[in-house]
Parts: sequence; structure tokens; C-alpha cells
Amino acid sequence: MDLSIAILSGGQSRRMGKDKALLDVGGEPLLGRVLRRVAPLSDDLLLIAPARPGYEQFAARRVDDLVPQAGPLGGIYTALTTAQHPYCLVLACDLPFVNVQLLRYMISLPRDYDVLIPALRGTSAQGGEETLQTLHAIYSRACIPAIEQQLAQGRYQVIGFFPRVHVRRIPESTVRQFDPELLSFFNANTPEAYAWALAHVQAFDAAERLQG
Repeated sequence: MDLSIAILSGGQSRRMGKDKALLDVGGEPLLGRVLRRVAPLSDDLLLIAPARPGYEQFAARRVDDLVPQAGPLGGIYTALTTAQHPYCLVLACDLPFVNVQLLRYMISLPRDYDVLIPALRGTSAQGGEETLQTLHAIYSRACIPAIEQQLAQGRYQVIGFFPRVHVRRIPESTVRQFDPELLSFFNANTPEAYAWALAHVQAFDAAERLQG
């Protein structure tokens, strides 16, 4: 337990039409499900979110965004600035199938990086031939100066500061050893995605119990 874990839940859930963090998934709020699954991995759980109704139920240290309206990049900056440990795993709040074994693998790797991030194949809106899972990644405090400079410039794309730090990619082939269907990165952020999650969560949990 030498790294912090931060869950980002500061968005407006516009595509969902309601606060997705509080949606019921398998008998618990979606955000509560994510927190419960990652709680054994760290002694410092942070919730980067405003003081919204219903959030007082979650067993995590809530922190307001230090740079409002800066999107996920601002959330990552807040997490790194307020975390107790020099490395911080940052996750989105809408990941119902977050894979604990994959996270344990990521945490176990030598800390010879500033960013440790899964890289999935295929073109993306990020402008390359891969999709970097920026809200399923481990960041070091060494990233703070580069993030501060980018925030000062009003640029909020998370990968914008990556050229200034040491980024270690986890290739898709390695990710699939732990998560063959890549469900770790499934975002329940639309009504359709939420319905899909509800239809599959019981089977997912049952299979996970069988695996031990």
C-alpha cells in the first residue's frame, strides 16, 4: 500500500441525464462499487468530486477540484497534489467492471515511470494509432510541473503533457491476459451503456467469484 487511489467524479453526467455515480449497479451505487473493489489496494482513497447530495455515504476522502472546469486533467492534478503517496492510481467513477487483477499487476510493476497506462490498439480521438486509457492509469507526482504548465495554457487534453514525462505503456496483449474482453475500460456513461452493464453485471460477478 504505497500508492494512493483517486476516483474522479466531478463531471456533469450530461450524456446520462442524471448523476451516473449514484446509479444502482448490482445493488449498490456505481461509484460505491468502484470504491469497494479498489479499497483493498490502498490505504489512501480519494474521491475527487464536489459535495453533492448522496456522496457522504462513500468511504473515501472527498476533495474538491483545485482547478474547476479543467476536466479530467484538473482531476488528475488535484489527485496528485492531495494524495498521501508519491504515486496515484486514477480511475473514472463509471467503470462497473474494473478488473482488480489487472490493477494489482499494474501496481506490482517497478516504479520506473511517471505515467503507467494501458494502450489499446486502434485509432482514437487522441490523434494516434492507439487509445491511452488516461482514467485507468498510475501517475507520479513528477507529473505535477508539466500538468501545471499545461493548465496555465488553458489546454486540457490529458495526453498533452505526456511528451514531457516518462510514459510507460502496457500493451493490449498484456492487458488481455487479465481482462480478455477489455471490460475494465467499459464506461457506463449513457443510458444504453448503463442498460448493458445491468444486463451483464451478475454474470461478471459470478465468474469473478469462481476465479477466486
